[in-house]
Amino acid sequence: MRINTAFILCAGFGKRLNPLTLDTPKPLIKFKNISVLETCINLIESLGIQQIALNTFYLKEQISNFINLKKFKSKITIIEDGENILDTGGGINNMMKYTNENNILIFNPDTIWKKDYSKEIIEMEKIYFAEKLKNILLLVKKELSFDKNLNGDFNLKDNLIIKDNERKFIYTGCQIINKKILSGYNDKNYSITSVWNDLIEKKELYGFESGNEFHHLTDLETFKKLQDL
Repeated sequence: MRINTAFILCAGFGKRLNPLTLDTPKPLIKFKNISVLETCINLIESLGIQQIALNTFYLKEQISNFINLKKFKSKITIIEDGENILDTGGGINNMMKYTNENNILIFNPDTIWKKDYSKEIIEMEKIYFAEKLKNILLLVKKELSFDKNLNGDFNLKDNLIIKDNERKFIYTGCQIINKKILSGYNDKNYSITSVWNDLIEKKELYGFESGNEFHHLTDLETFKKLQDL
């Protein structure tokens, strides 16, 4: 089996990158003369995925204009959060209403998504289907993070995600999720972290380890340092 649809989370305010994001939405911030959103879409298209949806809220017209002008190979649908921003969980749940697919690949465009990630994502997808999982996250060891101030999110043991005092792994911003696990979450505005915490408690949240160096737009200082690479 293969995943046919990807979501990109583009609704956030990007406050940690102010003043850059006062006039430009974070997904359109340029790294090496290309927006991080375009870099993310290029990776998705390299995976053979032709259906992409992205959600918008803050400075949404700029993102819509960008998509319309670029004319990517894939079919890209823009889904607005609505009158209020929905946070990550609510945003994903809202986008699920617009697809018949059960399993979705989801990206945060805060990460610089190099094409080197494609092999890892394909391997993660194979495990997801082979083991009939509900949710799997692409994780990276803290030592591979360019930003050494980032705290770890989880630990990983035999592909099972746990939370302990060590927390050696950071969430990269890429996951595969089955839409059925969101059916019990009725709040419009909630974080995907609450879903992960519930799955961790049931020992049903899985991870796949990335070997790529992790470049993430944490804040303005980190962004400026990344530009010097």
